[in-house]
Order: sequence, then structure tokens, then C-alpha cells
Amino acid sequence: MTVKRLYETMYILRPDLPDLEADAAIAKYQEFLVQQESEDITIQHRGRRRLAYDIKGHREGIYIQVNYMATPKTIESLEKSMRLADDVIRYMTIKLEPEAIEEDAEAIPDAEAPIEVDEVAVAEVAASEVAVAVAAE
Repeated sequence: MTVKRLYETMYILRPDLPDLEADAAIAKYQEFLVQQESEDITIQHRGRRRLAYDIKGHREGIYIQVNYMATPKTIESLEKSMRLADDVIRYMTIKLEPEAIEEDAEAIPDAEAPIEVDEVAVAEVAASEVAVAVAAE
């Protein structure tokens, strides 16, 4: 059973890369994700932007955002590949959703049931907090 989660990876390419080499680097990481059986791969080319501070002597970078579903092992391999690459000056991967999605669409046995919220109780708690705040003034 392979658990896949939704991730977003933002990476910055060197600004001195010609357009063809930048496109080749983007295609390289996209192909890597395809080979690792990642799903729903969406790539957004954010363009050349000024960095907040120098990174490896560069003041600008080419920003690329990739959203996809993959296993944690895929993330480790992708980040190792980016760490060793000369064309990537910075990268960061975040997990977008806490829910796991299984390939075989079976229910997760240890997953918690959704919590039902009583709106009246929430309103009463909020009203009591306001009353405490007013009394404290």
C-alpha cells in the first residue's frame, strides 16, 4: 500500500541559464516525477524575479512551482537531485494537505472520523470570550 500526498515544490534556477537550458531543467524534474509515478503534476513558470538577498552570488532567479501527488520517498530523491544540481540555487517542498490519499481508494483504517461542529456552542464560547475581554478592561 503506497500512500501519496499532495506536495508543492518551489525551486529557483540560476538567472544566467539560457531559456533552452532552463526549459531543459524544468523538463528534467518533470520527467523525474513521472518516472517516480507521481500524479497530477502541474508546473507553473513564475519567471525571473529579484531575490530578497544574495543566494550563491545571485541577485535574481528563475522561479518554478510544481504541484503533484507523490510518496515521501519521491520527495527525498527529488530534493537530493536538486541539492546536487548546479542549476538549482534554492528549493523547498511543502506538504499541502494533511489527509493521505491511497492508490487503491480503500479507507485508511486508523483515520479519525470527521468532527462535527455545533455552531451554537461555538457562538456561545465566542460570546463568553467577548464578555471576559470587556470585563477585563
